[in-house]
Amino acid sequence: MNLACAFEESARKNSGKPAIFWGEEVIKYDLLLRDSNVLANYLLNKFQITPGERIAIWLKNCPEYVPVLFGIFQADGVVVPINNFFKPDEVTYILRDCGARVLISGSSMREGTSKLREAIPGLQVLELESLLAQANSSKESALDAVTRSSIRSEQDLAVIIYTSGTTGRPKGAMLSHGNLLHNVESCRQVLRAVSFDRFVVLLPMFHSFMLTVGILLPICVGGSLVLIKSLHPPKNIIQEIIRNEATILPAIPQLFRTLANAQLPPNLPLRLCISGAAPLPGEVLKEFNANVPIPLIEGYGLSEASPVVAMNPIEGPWKAGSIGKPIPDVEVTIQDDRGQLLPPGEVGELCVRGGNVMLGYLNQPEETREVMRGEWLLTGDVGYKDADGYIYITDRKKDMLLVNGINVYPREVEEVIYQFPGVKEAAVVSRPDMRKGEQPVAFVAANNAVEIDRRALIRFLRGKLADYKVPRDIVVLPALPRNATGKILKTELRSMARSVPQEEEQPS
Repeated sequence: MNLACAFEESARKNSGKPAIFWGEEVIKYDLLLRDSNVLANYLLNKFQITPGERIAIWLKNCPEYVPVLFGIFQADGVVVPINNFFKPDEVTYILRDCGARVLISGSSMREGTSKLREAIPGLQVLELESLLAQANSSKESALDAVTRSSIRSEQDLAVIIYTSGTTGRPKGAMLSHGNLLHNVESCRQVLRAVSFDRFVVLLPMFHSFMLTVGILLPICVGGSLVLIKSLHPPKNIIQEIIRNEATILPAIPQLFRTLANAQLPPNLPLRLCISGAAPLPGEVLKEFNANVPIPLIEGYGLSEASPVVAMNPIEGPWKAGSIGKPIPDVEVTIQDDRGQLLPPGEVGELCVRGGNVMLGYLNQPEETREVMRGEWLLTGDVGYKDADGYIYITDRKKDMLLVNGINVYPREVEEVIYQFPGVKEAAVVSRPDMRKGEQPVAFVAANNAVEIDRRALIRFLRGKLADYKVPRDIVVLPALPRNATGKILKTELRSMARSVPQEEEQPS
């Protein structure tokens, strides 16, 4: 079994059923299969791609992303999804690193692709619109099956997902067909996904969370994608959800904060909301549960694990601050630096084992060895399990501060900052300190029309945190810097923290 076979089987079984909703347009499975066949044949006949060859995708969210993805699989290629917010220099690095000679893009990216052609002689850029226009003008040839059957096995490489690169150059996590199918099946079970489910797709489709939960899962179960055409204003999202009877909403914490404070209509068809891609602040979960009669469950994952690792059970119990339990057929243990298993309540590194764990990093054997301990993937996240097996993340291992030799976990401080009235966003980072080694510095952004009183916030934190955990400085920004998937860019904040004038005493 491979992803091409899974797609073809689902597409034939659900031939006349809607696969994608896009504004007023409804794209059915038979058209999806036709377009993917067209692309597969074009890659095979025009470019003579060989099994395992890397094909890069540099597209904004659009319905065509789906047949492009499966068309590459049908042609036995390896998909390399590229962040559509990247600049040409960043894309050039990825193309060279993975060795792709074919890039599938769109006319809206033409300025960027022209620079890529200059940087990489011989790069073949395939503009999607022209290809599909040709297919639509030649219905007979478009209906042909793919010229050869897919020969990829579950062990073969399917996708190379490049990490965000917040600590240096992006690394390509190599995911096999088996890795992704394993994760799809685990997610199907934990979400109880069935063919009538319609998944809202509003996060970037290049992201591993959307790739698995927003595209592969609904297609494999014969469900549908409700692809949001415009995210602004937020009421557009609600209107699309209602009009297309969407049932599952995977999104990031910022959206759920917005929904928690919005006047939502009573006829929302959603049965489940899933928060992923970034930590869900406890205050956001609390606000949402108080105002919205739909379960909001937090999940956890990383690209190296295809990506979903843990999720709160739909039926509960839900525990504040927990990412839930491991999904089916995935193991999570808490280990110390020597690989010893730690008992409930003790803090250590989250380690993952299962069929969803990547093959390794492309071209980086040393980096691969650093994150693999036998079959265990070392996530770099620090946390613990409680007596019931629920997992809690205290922070990223690399984000942990040492103040006078004592561990300080930024997320713990951030959760308290979110309790302060008017705070919309919060992030805590380290700054070198001559006397104490490191000191925490907090960056916050306020809700509209709210002014944050730094001194009042410091007093508030002093009443709830040990003195060494209280940020040395509070910096108020209009908004915190984030990447395309909503993660706060702490590398930028660390640089900013170093430039903040240090005071002799904290404001009182």
